[in-house]
This record gives sequence, structure tokens and C-alpha cells, in this order.
Amino acid sequence: MTNSLFDMSGRVALVSGAARGVGRAISLGLAEAGADLMLADLDEAGAEATAADIEALGRRAVPVRCDVSDPEQIRPMFERLDREFGRIDAAANVAGGGIVLGPPEELDLDDVKESLQGLVVGRFCCCQEAGRRMLAAGGGSIINIGSLASLTAMGRGHMAYSTAMGGVAQMTRELSTEWASRGVRVNAILLAQILNPNLRERIEREPRMEEQWLRGLARGRLGEPDDVKGAAVFLASDASRWVTGVLLPVDGGNLAMNAGASYPGGPGITG
Repeated sequence: MTNSLFDMSGRVALVSGAARGVGRAISLGLAEAGADLMLADLDEAGAEATAADIEALGRRAVPVRCDVSDPEQIRPMFERLDREFGRIDAAANVAGGGIVLGPPEELDLDDVKESLQGLVVGRFCCCQEAGRRMLAAGGGSIINIGSLASLTAMGRGHMAYSTAMGGVAQMTRELSTEWASRGVRVNAILLAQILNPNLRERIEREPRMEEQWLRGLARGRLGEPDDVKGAAVFLASDASRWVTGVLLPVDGGNLAMNAGASYPGGPGITG
């Protein structure tokens, strides 16, 4: 039985990137708490598979193909949500492309624009469309998925990505300040390395990266998508009704560690 503070029964959530990884985990977590969902993704088959798993829980799920970097696709998606559900209580902005790597002195400006379009402009459009509806209804919760790159430098050619993620953090703060007194909360979850399909592929190509990342994770392991579910349900539900403008690290202790710190059992640490 769901604790009443976390109960999402009778509520509707929209999750982007719902086909796999963190987006799928959040979608299932919200459904387990009682919500019905619209599931946005470019991977139609993956979104349909997530929808089937949600329906097996006794909740309603509507998958929709949407490139959330494109406002011309975002706005019709919200119009469909109006037709299908007639309300929106929570939105989780997970999807966002634009991870373009390269030395800052060599970056093409079009690549920088791509990162900003996917992670800032598209996210803002999703926030704007959800926010308009929530403001009209008198309440709601928006969750932006960010990264520790929202707050700290990553190096390794992540200039464009980190700049865009910094924009996500400030967008979250600004929207929370603008909308809090009107009942709409806006928060962000900032992730360290989560073992989604893309990260697994990178580890296969560059096995040494896993040890490098583990050096910064006091928890002693990489994250799993299910590690994000609880934080998302908390921020979407009434359990966090006085929480807004928060940048919540879900990072295995990464942000707390000094760059030269270590933890028992970490790579190269004995005793």
C-alpha cells in the first residue's frame, strides 16, 4: 500500500525518454505510486514496451513519438495529452541529446548550438507547456534531470554538454522562483554515472573509464536507473510539497568527495 504522501493515484505524469534507462525507471516508479502516464520517446517500440509494463500494473499509459529538442513536436504532444487525459500533475524531463565531445578550442559552434537546443531550449519548451497547464490548474511538479556537470566541470571535452547542463540548473531555479507562489514546483535531479545503455556501450569501448568513475563514487559502484525512482516519486508527489528550486544530487556520494579523496575498497585502495 502506497503511503498517502507518495500516493499519485488519480494523477497524470508525462515522462520523456521513457523507452529505457532512467526515463523508463521513473515512468515505472510513478506508475507504481498510482499515476497514469504519457510516455515520450523517439524509440517507439521501447516506449510501447514501457507502456505495456505500466498497464500490467493496472495504470494507463499512452506512448507518443516526440523529439523533445523540437518545439514543433513538443507542442502537439501536449495537445494530445490534453485530449487523452485532460490534465497534467507531474512532468519529468529526462530525454535530451547534444552530448558533443571535443576540445573547447576546436568545437564547432553548430555542435554547441545542438547541445543547447536539446538540453536547454527543448527542456524549456517542455517546462513552459507543462507549466502553463499546471498554473491554470493551480499546481503541479516539474522534474528536470540534470547532471553533476550542472554544477561542476567534467573536463574530457564536455564543454558544450556541461554548459547546457548548467543552463538546466539555472532554468530550474528561475522557474521555481517564478511559479512557486502559484502552486507549481520545479526541481532537478543531478546524476552521476548511471548504467544506461549508452554508458554500458562506452565502458565496452573504454574499459578504463569505469575505474576512473569509481574513484569518485563513495558508494563504491556505478548507479542503476532504479536508483533514481525514489527521488523522482518524492519530487512528483505531495511528500515534497514544500520543496522547490532544489538541485538534488543522486550521485553515489560523488559531489561530497574531494577530488583527491578515497573510500574503503575503492580502486587501488587496500585496507
